[in-house]
Amino acid sequence: MEPHYRVTIFGSARISEGDKEYRDVYEIARGLAAEGFDIVTGGGPGLMQAANSGSKSVPGGGQSIGLNIKLPHEQHPNPFLDIKHDFDRFSHRIDTFMSLSDAVIVAPGGIGTLLELFYTWQLVQVHQLCETPIILFGEIWTSLLQWLETEVMPRHLFDRSEMHTMFHVTEASQVVDLIIKIHKERFQMEHVCRNYSKYRLDIAQSEKE
Repeated sequence: MEPHYRVTIFGSARISEGDKEYRDVYEIARGLAAEGFDIVTGGGPGLMQAANSGSKSVPGGGQSIGLNIKLPHEQHPNPFLDIKHDFDRFSHRIDTFMSLSDAVIVAPGGIGTLLELFYTWQLVQVHQLCETPIILFGEIWTSLLQWLETEVMPRHLFDRSEMHTMFHVTEASQVVDLIIKIHKERFQMEHVCRNYSKYRLDIAQSEKE
């Protein structure tokens, strides 16, 4: 039997239930769970809870998984988890995220979310991950991507091709559609790293519709 397809959603613990980002992440997780995908988060409040609750809102959907971190100001796990595991160290926790993830969504967040984004991207750069697309969700990432392209890349500190597993998407429905497409096509063609242009065209086309 084919193993479950697992999508990790990173995002801030500080975004509240009434915020648009919370509703968007809930809808993303709900849409992915409807496809039977497991949802993996840090297991805490904010956008992590949005993702886990979205996953649990679909009867018969995939599993809702939380990898909780023990902090000085304790982070309590949210109540929407089928599977929960506690970690003492960020390093062990993030390696577990990587071992579980078939795709990564980076929703709005702060220092912890940036750590998770750049760690994932680093593993892609050194080819320890390749089948794992990174989807940056939200306008918050626009300036970061512009800075990377205008300040860092011109100094030849990394190559443009090394951005070819990162997709910037601003609509929740586009995130769901993109991951479903990548999932369905993963055995039909070379991995997503070599099909960056195809998926970018798909995103651009959906933005026009």
